[in-house]
Amino acid sequence: MSSVVLIALRRLRAPLIVLVAVFALGMVGLVLIPGTDSHGREWHLTLFQALYFMAYTASTIGFGELPREFGQAQRVWVTIVIFLSVVGWAYLVASLLGVLQDKALRGALVAGRFRRRVRALREPFYIICGFGETGLLVGRALDWLGSRFVVVELDELRTQELELLDLAQDAPAFAADARTPENLLAAGLGKRECRGVLALTNDDHANLAVAMSVRLLNPNVPVLCRAMSAETAANMASFGTDHIVNPFAKFGEYLALAIASPGAYRLTSWLTGLPGTRLRAEAAPPRGHWIVCGYGRFGREVVQAFRGQGVDVAIIDPNGAEVSGLRVVRGRGTEAEPLLAAGVDLASGIVAGTDDDINNLSIAVTARGLNARLFTIVRQNLQANRALFQAYGADVTMVSSEIIAHECLARLQTPALGSFLQLIPGKGDAWCDGLLERLSGALGDQTPEIWSVTVSASGAPALHRALTQEKSGVVLGDLLRDSSARERRNACLPLMLTRGGGSLAMPADDVPLRAGDEILFAGAAGARRNQWPILRNINVRDYVVAGIDLPGGLISMLAARKRRAP
Repeated sequence: MSSVVLIALRRLRAPLIVLVAVFALGMVGLVLIPGTDSHGREWHLTLFQALYFMAYTASTIGFGELPREFGQAQRVWVTIVIFLSVVGWAYLVASLLGVLQDKALRGALVAGRFRRRVRALREPFYIICGFGETGLLVGRALDWLGSRFVVVELDELRTQELELLDLAQDAPAFAADARTPENLLAAGLGKRECRGVLALTNDDHANLAVAMSVRLLNPNVPVLCRAMSAETAANMASFGTDHIVNPFAKFGEYLALAIASPGAYRLTSWLTGLPGTRLRAEAAPPRGHWIVCGYGRFGREVVQAFRGQGVDVAIIDPNGAEVSGLRVVRGRGTEAEPLLAAGVDLASGIVAGTDDDINNLSIAVTARGLNARLFTIVRQNLQANRALFQAYGADVTMVSSEIIAHECLARLQTPALGSFLQLIPGKGDAWCDGLLERLSGALGDQTPEIWSVTVSASGAPALHRALTQEKSGVVLGDLLRDSSARERRNACLPLMLTRGGGSLAMPADDVPLRAGDEILFAGAAGARRNQWPILRNINVRDYVVAGIDLPGGLISMLAARKRRAP
């Protein structure tokens, strides 16, 4: 607020000086000009009386002539002062209206309000740096999961659009440069409630600056950065950035996984999907001859994935630069000639991977006209063109913002999910398809909520007490019961149990739990909330585990325990 006052005083300095001068001049005249009483004796106003008169008269309030009636000279002087004060007040009001339009003052007011809202946060939150397409997807997903977030975005229009979103919780936003450490601190980087920072701007250098600031200012806070180039990703990794997401490299990994193990790809895609999305029956990319249009950063990752799986690839690129061991055709792929030269009539699939959405759609339409059996992978650069891509209906649509959002949620919300995803490729398609069928049968076709439970005094106090102090036996299946009706099963499944240094995928219900265990769950909407009382409420735990139904009040609970005591 000090900066706001300072800016206002600086802008209003001249009109305030004029107004003070008018008051001072009026007071001096009232003190010096004498009046005459009914007996013809002269009298003078004291300094305080002059100030009092000016306060209610020159401010246009009006009250009368005090302490007695004025003489002719005094009234002439008061008339002059009144006109001067009107001019002074008009000058001040006009200057005040100009100050209210001053960008510096408005910026200071917004910054002060933002800092107060962040200071008032008393629950865990994330800082999102950059609220473009990716930041918007992540913000909506965090809000759907019930997590708070704070936004630092350079574009003021985007911060204003945030206020128009239909979010369940208020999200403070600040139009500022995230590369400035002070802005990150203002966003709550130093608060103990800060759970992570997501650098999602479209500028790799800005994301690098955010990662460096977080590492130096608060190294205990995890940071996830978007990096569109391998060089920036390597730079981020050099000083210990927790998670680095290159959407092109990540899509290349998914593509290689889809070719090598379609079942593992489908399972991974569903577990890392955005909340609220539905499971889609996606066909696996076929082997055979493929054409990649556009050999930029995205095209290189795709070609590398194909070559890693032993797939034959031809490239269509406007530059026509030679690539060792591959056929390269100069062109864009929007015309039939370069497509035919690349072998589209005998190809199994095509990747339209340029940085122009219209060109990508044109490539895909032209290619399918020449070969209706083509498997099409189309890169979508802008969310604004989503309707066009949905209308076309490609077999796979690559959207960078969605890939980054998937990774953000998977890494920050449930770190244990990353370990489980690493186990999936080695399990085989049959195991993955079986698990996917089991998940969809138990939870429905919507992307499940993923969470982990650590059997500790802080993560699951009631359960931890049963295992350590009361020496009671608890099995994993007890956590799968409905907390309100133990004979019913809660809509969730255990994906992995981590104990010590080992992990067990899809553990059985009869596995005994131990203190320190971490269990990764997937569940339908509301399943996590249903499980929560079992972990933290002793009465609910006893009911679910042993079928002991105790009253919930404190007095009756203590009485019941006393009756049970030997």
